[in-house]
Amino acid sequence: MSILPLSWSELATLTNFHLDLVNGPTNAQARLRLFGQTEADVRVTLYRDNHAWCPYCQKVWLWLEEKQVPYRIEKVTMFCYGEKERWYKRLVPSGMLPAIALDDRVITESDDILIALEQRYGSLGLGMQMPTVLPLRQLERLLFRAWCMWLCYPMRSQLEEQRHREKFIGVVAQVEETLSQTPSPYFLAEFGTADVIFTPYVERMNASLYYYKGYSLREENPHLADWFAAMENRSTYRGTQSDFHTHAHDLPPQMGGCHENGEAQTQLNQNRVDNGPWQGLPDVTYPEPQNACAEALHRVIKHHVNIIKVNPAEDQLCDQALRCALTHLMTNEVCLPPPGSDVALRYLRDRISVPRDMSIYAAKRLKASLEATAALVGDGQGLPIPVQHRRDQDPANFTKN
Repeated sequence: MSILPLSWSELATLTNFHLDLVNGPTNAQARLRLFGQTEADVRVTLYRDNHAWCPYCQKVWLWLEEKQVPYRIEKVTMFCYGEKERWYKRLVPSGMLPAIALDDRVITESDDILIALEQRYGSLGLGMQMPTVLPLRQLERLLFRAWCMWLCYPMRSQLEEQRHREKFIGVVAQVEETLSQTPSPYFLAEFGTADVIFTPYVERMNASLYYYKGYSLREENPHLADWFAAMENRSTYRGTQSDFHTHAHDLPPQMGGCHENGEAQTQLNQNRVDNGPWQGLPDVTYPEPQNACAEALHRVIKHHVNIIKVNPAEDQLCDQALRCALTHLMTNEVCLPPPGSDVALRYLRDRISVPRDMSIYAAKRLKASLEATAALVGDGQGLPIPVQHRRDQDPANFTKN
């Protein structure tokens, strides 16, 4: 038995989700963060990517959130997603991200930014240039290089593929050994700068190797698993955390390509990440918040006009199909969408970005309802996700948050 889709006004009554963007938990939609202080206390402006994906932006973003430094946020388009704003090119001619304005001094390069912030606000635990942190920074770069060699270069033979796999796993063993020597789950005795430095690319390694190499970094390394779990206990990290699907499809144009190995486990992992089920993937393990569905609904309602406008399907068909999926999301009742809407629903399913659009569990719930609703009318897929760019995610198509 199928129920009729709720109207937009009826759907709006089903969510009371509210997030204090300024003083509440870390979130990707904020333009100002005060942590209970006043705008007069703001000395920092962070220029970060509109897509909330840039790893170097995440590093600075996480540091500022952990230190609770009042700051403003100006969002800039990474070239991969659209044209970079002219005003930003005038401020930073290279166009690189992130940048900060600290007391009207513009600083680029994430490490230089953190050093400057430490000088102004004090370090986060042990600082960037401490003797115990410097070797960890070098280890992170070693891990990054081994990951790139395995992921980003086409292998000419199985022997070469195996050699790069073993090289990466060898460096991971060094990371495991380092983590095993601390009394905490972190890289040193207490959470600090070293953990912030490792966060962006370890998160992306976890996603990309699962998807392209069939290797689960988090599940196969117990100390890294403990580190991930400890990070997820921090609301600051949860606010910047992405999911496997976002990383797997945003990495190729940024990295110059990601090369899959064609193994059976890889193909199983890819199908799971792309088509579900999304619950239980090793991209998140903290308990799901009770308001995940309400958050997803709230975010879609806010942007539904533009979501429908950019969808390749006809507007009226997309509107009705989307309301069917959202009705299912909030009632768990079958709501039959119009014929031919499977393509429209899966186009949206594939373009939910975490954390830009919503948090990780909200995205999983929304994806599941979009897929369940699409499956009622067919197996048609949306336009393929580009691999040379992500202009299908151009933020110019959406209003500012």
